[in-house]
Amino acid sequence: MNFDRTEEQRLFAASIERFVERGYDFDARRRIIASHDGYSRDVWAAFADLGALGLPIASEFGGFGGGAADIATVMETVGESLIVEPFLSTAIAARLVSLAGTPAQKETLLRPIAEGKLKMAFAHSEHGARYNVTHVATRARRSDADFVIDGEKCVVLHSPCAEMLIVSARLGGKDADKTGIALFIVKSDTPGISLAPYRTLDDLRAADIRFTGVRVSADSRLGAADDAATLIEDVIDYATALVCAEAVGAIRYANGATLDYLKRRQQFGVPIGSFQALQHRMVDMAIEYEQAKSMATLACATVDAEIDPRQRARVVSAAKIRIADACRKVSQESVQLHGGMGMSDELKISHTFRRLTMIAQRFGDADHHLERLASLG
Repeated sequence: MNFDRTEEQRLFAASIERFVERGYDFDARRRIIASHDGYSRDVWAAFADLGALGLPIASEFGGFGGGAADIATVMETVGESLIVEPFLSTAIAARLVSLAGTPAQKETLLRPIAEGKLKMAFAHSEHGARYNVTHVATRARRSDADFVIDGEKCVVLHSPCAEMLIVSARLGGKDADKTGIALFIVKSDTPGISLAPYRTLDDLRAADIRFTGVRVSADSRLGAADDAATLIEDVIDYATALVCAEAVGAIRYANGATLDYLKRRQQFGVPIGSFQALQHRMVDMAIEYEQAKSMATLACATVDAEIDPRQRARVVSAAKIRIADACRKVSQESVQLHGGMGMSDELKISHTFRRLTMIAQRFGDADHHLERLASLG
C-alpha cells in the first residue's frame, strides 16, 4: 500500500499549514478558547476560503468530493496545532446528509457548510450507552404530520456553536435494539431544546442537551427507513478514522517538541538528549509515530473503499487500538521527558497531552475496540 500523499493532498496540506503558521499559534489559540464562543469565526471563514470545509462535500454542492484520506490532511493539522474549531463535527454531519439526505436537504445544508455559513453537530451519545452506537433512549413520536422528540444527549461536541443538529431518536423498540432508530435535522434554537454547555479537558466546547417536546416537521427526517443504525455505524467508523489522523498530527508535534527540549535542556554541562537512556525513549516515541501514521492511513483508505462493513469495522478497530496505545505512550513520555514543567498550562505540550488523552477515548477506547475486533472474528 502506498502511504504517500498525492500531489493534490500535499498542496492542500501545505496551504492549511501556511495559514496555521500565520494566524493560529499557541497564543492565538489561548485567546480563542478563552473567548465566549470558544472558537474563532475568522478562522472558520478562513477554513471555508481554503476549501477545507468543502472537502467532504460533493462538487455539485460546492465542495470537492474528498474522502477520509483527503480530510486526513486537515485532521493532522488540527491535531498538531490543537485547533478547536468544529471541523470534525461538521464533517460528520456533512457525511450523514450526503449519505442519507434528500436532494432538497443536501442543497439546503451542504452548500452552506462548504461556504462556511453553517456549523452542525451530531447529537447521538447518551448516558449509559458507553460506546454502543445503537443504544438510543431518546424517543420520537408522531404528532399529526410532525414528530415530537423527547430525551437527553450527552457530550455533544461543538453543539454550543452549531446552528443545526442531527439528532438520533427511537421510533420504536427497546433502548438497545438495532432497529427503530431514525435521524432528524433540528435547528439548535428550536423551542424545547436546552443546552448545558461546558469545556472539555482538551478545550473543545461541548454540551449535554435535553429535548422536551421538541416538534419537528416530517421533512426534517434524514432518510425514510427506521434503520439508521447501519448509517450511524458507517459514520462513526469514518469519524474514528479521522481522529486517528488527528492523533498522528498531535503525536508528531509531541515528538518534535520533546526532541527540541532534550537538545536545549542541559544537565552536568551537556544536553540531556545526549544521555543514552533518554535517546532510547525518543526512539520508542518515533516508532509509535510511524506505526500510528501507517494505521491511520490504512483506516482512512479503508473507509473510503467500497468494502464489506465487517471488514471496514475490523480495520478501523485495529487502527484505533494501535492509535490509543500510541496516544497513551507518547503523551506520557513527552510530559515526563519535559520534567515538571511538562504539566504547566503555559506549555503547549501539556495541552497536547490532554488532546491525545481525549482522542484515545473518543469513539471507543482500546478495550472497547479489542472487544469489537474479537466479536467480528
